[in-house]
Amino acid sequence: MTEYKDYYKALGVERTAGKEELKKQYRKLARQYHPDVNTTDKNAAAKFNEITEAYDVLTDDEKRRKYDAFGSDWEQHQSSGQTDNFDWSKYAPRENRQEEASSRNWEDLFGRDSDPSDFFKTLFGQGFQGREGARFARKGQDMSAELAISLEEAYEGGTKTLSIGDKKIRLKLKPGIWDRQKIKIAGKGVPGSNGGENGDLYITFLIKPHPEYRLDGTDLFRDIPVSVYAAMLGAALEIQTISGKFELKIPPGTKNGTVLRLRGKGFPVYGKPGNQGNLFLRVMLQLPEKLTAREKKLWRELASLRGEKVQGDEE
Repeated sequence: MTEYKDYYKALGVERTAGKEELKKQYRKLARQYHPDVNTTDKNAAAKFNEITEAYDVLTDDEKRRKYDAFGSDWEQHQSSGQTDNFDWSKYAPRENRQEEASSRNWEDLFGRDSDPSDFFKTLFGQGFQGREGARFARKGQDMSAELAISLEEAYEGGTKTLSIGDKKIRLKLKPGIWDRQKIKIAGKGVPGSNGGENGDLYITFLIKPHPEYRLDGTDLFRDIPVSVYAAMLGAALEIQTISGKFELKIPPGTKNGTVLRLRGKGFPVYGKPGNQGNLFLRVMLQLPEKLTAREKKLWRELASLRGEKVQGDEE
């Protein structure tokens, strides 16, 4: 006995789903189960054929009307408590003159080792005819992937290798990639069928959190430790930044939390070589530790000159 196929359940949609919803859901499942992508699941090819068969029927107005009418009769038959003697011939195609050609079209779409389900054959004929009842090219499904990179890699650009299934894709990155930026690589998605072009690959870049820097647009933010001596008297400090080493001048009397802006020392502007944001450095005063007896005496003398009483002062 032919097994009834619930195409709506196969795609995971309600019976009221429109073509846009069907298309969106089909693409999602196709990316998951296409045998060229899912090489670890032995049932992926069968699942892919099932959802594609369901998608073809439900997005074809004539087939969908016939399928829905059949489904209504089938539900009534099942609810009556009967499990057999259903009149399949009522819905079987009256003519099937293009059976051979239709079978070839099914193979073109799904491959020589695939075959339409018995349910499809019973309801619509032996083979798969598609929209025009003839051979047609179909573009492969688009694919999506995420690639995590460090802040330094995003800053510098360069090359990166992305592995998708058994494929390795070499990427040339421009400096200045921002977090969650998406790029398209044409033709690197699921292969097309019957001469159709390949789908595209969409890559979303994720910049890993950095222990020292915070990125906001093209501006970089960082805390830098500064001694109280340098803050009080001023100093020229050599600091290492993501763009290299340079000399930073600390003005005398710099307060804790002061933010120094360095123009053009921030993050690159994507696609515009030579243009960069700003680097903001926040001064974090560092107190001296493990003072010697002489150092403590000198600090007390300084406090005395300022008229301040501190611990250890002689009464």
